[in-house]
Amino acid sequence: MSETTTPSTTPTATLPPELEVLRRRRAEMGESMAAVEQALTAPAPGRVAAWAERVHAALVELSADLRVHVEVTEAPDGLFAQVVASSPRLSGAVSRLDREHTHLLPAVETLVSDAERVADLVGVEALREGCADLLRSLARHRQAGADLVYEAYVVDIGGET
Repeated sequence: MSETTTPSTTPTATLPPELEVLRRRRAEMGESMAAVEQALTAPAPGRVAAWAERVHAALVELSADLRVHVEVTEAPDGLFAQVVASSPRLSGAVSRLDREHTHLLPAVETLVSDAERVADLVGVEALREGCADLLRSLARHRQAGADLVYEAYVVDIGGET
């Protein structure tokens, strides 16, 4: 089967370099989110400290990926500036995504700190709920970002590696 370009998608092999980097970073964020989810769903009874340590490590990785995401998208020559310059009609969507960063960054940092203090199954459940909320918010944010890129460039950046 040959890879072709349709009006609605651009194959990864033909993405401009800056969008290829964005696609890779999106995939990395997805992997970090999956690592958090996997850590959260591991059994905790009788091994709370080990469970919390694994969740903490996954959250630290996710936090780093999120910080890079924010730096790249909000940089003066970053994705948001490029989208607004090329498609001013999308400035509202860019503003919404930008505002979400102000909530997502502190949320993940709070959860990183919370994971360091989990001492019992009540703490496990509280951390699971907080992380589930964060993962839902991040999933919505990632989808809105992919939609933004598609609207601006008619390119599906996907997220698969």
